[in-house]
Amino acid sequence: MVFSKIQLKLITSLSQKKYRIKHHLFMVEGIKGVQEFLNSKFEIFQLFTSEELLFLEVENRVVISEKDLKKISNLKNPNKVVALFKIPKENLIIKEGLIVALDEVNDPGNLGTIIRLCDWFGVNQLVCSENTVDCFNPKVVQASMGSLARVSIIYTDLEKYLQEIQIQKFATIMNGESIYKTKLPKNGVIIMGNEANGISDEILNLVTNKITIPRFGKQQQTESLNVATATAIILNEFKRNN
Repeated sequence: MVFSKIQLKLITSLSQKKYRIKHHLFMVEGIKGVQEFLNSKFEIFQLFTSEELLFLEVENRVVISEKDLKKISNLKNPNKVVALFKIPKENLIIKEGLIVALDEVNDPGNLGTIIRLCDWFGVNQLVCSENTVDCFNPKVVQASMGSLARVSIIYTDLEKYLQEIQIQKFATIMNGESIYKTKLPKNGVIIMGNEANGISDEILNLVTNKITIPRFGKQQQTESLNVATATAIILNEFKRNN
């Protein structure tokens, strides 16, 4: 199969959310990342590789030149393969267990890292507010390092979701109770906020459990922790206590 201008236009358009929605497709780059998705529930649409012997088992496979691979890649140094996968139908919302909820997290790298953390700590579902960055954004996919294939992600009205859910809710704020002194349950919703503004007042009003990671530096001048770093520490404490 010959690589065409139509294919080039389709692939490059997927950097924008409106075209991912229109075509129900997203892209994955790199041998390891593509293999993770091939081993998952995600359905392959088409695969493009510069290596003759890579992914021979994939039916819709196109061998292209290194030059064409660079045209469709979002990476400075393309890693031999770009694959398009179909965006699945929405997952069912889980209302039990340990859940991470994000209130307007905007940075793709942060979301990708948080998805990876959920995978590492065995959190099966990540609930995102409708204005959180799209999980199929190429930078999110890359930062998740394949974990997007294993973590269920829901975009919903976060305020309504928290009103309906019955398990304990934990908001992470600067002046909450120290997480090291808080009795942490096995099940609950951990809410992480926007990189610049934290958790919105509308969400905070729905939460009684407000926790923080205390600062130990002598000068106490560090403004805040990166949201992904904070998520790692908090998930570790929830798991360590249970």
